[in-house]
Amino acid sequence: MKIADDTFRSARKRLLKMHFESGVGHIGGNLSCLDALLILHHEYIGASERFILSKGHSAGALYVALWSRGLVSDAQLAQFHRDDTLLAGHPPAAGLPGIRFATGSLGHGLSLAAGTALALKLKRETGMVYCLTSDGEWQEGATWEALIFAAHHRLHNLTILVDHNNLQGFGRTADVASMSPLGVKLGGFDVALQTVDGHDPEAIRAALEVPGNTCRVIVLETRKGHGVSFMQDRMEWHYLPLNEQDYRRALLEIEAQ
Repeated sequence: MKIADDTFRSARKRLLKMHFESGVGHIGGNLSCLDALLILHHEYIGASERFILSKGHSAGALYVALWSRGLVSDAQLAQFHRDDTLLAGHPPAAGLPGIRFATGSLGHGLSLAAGTALALKLKRETGMVYCLTSDGEWQEGATWEALIFAAHHRLHNLTILVDHNNLQGFGRTADVASMSPLGVKLGGFDVALQTVDGHDPEAIRAALEVPGNTCRVIVLETRKGHGVSFMQDRMEWHYLPLNEQDYRRALLEIEAQ
């Protein structure tokens, strides 16, 4: 069943509220991947599927996606990033539904996903493994090694999504360590590659529906801070928390969309 348009809006508002109340940054990269996370968790991830958030600093978007399905409560979201919480700044190793691995260090999530997919394949179990990576992670050797592994073992039960918002902690990915054009390099492996608008629900769905006999890689062309004009494509929103003025301004923009 397709996710309602209003769910996207309410999830963005809840994400901003959670980050505002906690005083925590990383909002821009959460907003860039939120659309894909909502579609995955509402329409594709069931009891047999696994999801691994390799870009762990976007844990807020994952928590809100789980909240939008009723798997995390408002009371839990209110404890985001606080002492003794399960909702840490990066996903925990245990304690929350649908989260199987702690992914604090960038660059390791795809290895975990590829190993999980191979285990399911060897055990002849059904279910897709979905892994969301950042574009900055593709500057790390371990990520490429995991892709080589996945392609070699023809892990048809693995779908890799890349949040390609072109920005990372120290600037534009093209300036820090250029991988451009990233899609061309990923397509050099024996994978089923697609590049789509990461904020177009129908395009995301169409990419997720493409069958294949090897692992799929979907490059999501996204915008950091999507949906909030003063955050969009701005590197500082990789880090900045929201003050009250910016929070109210952002809510008004989302309400108007």
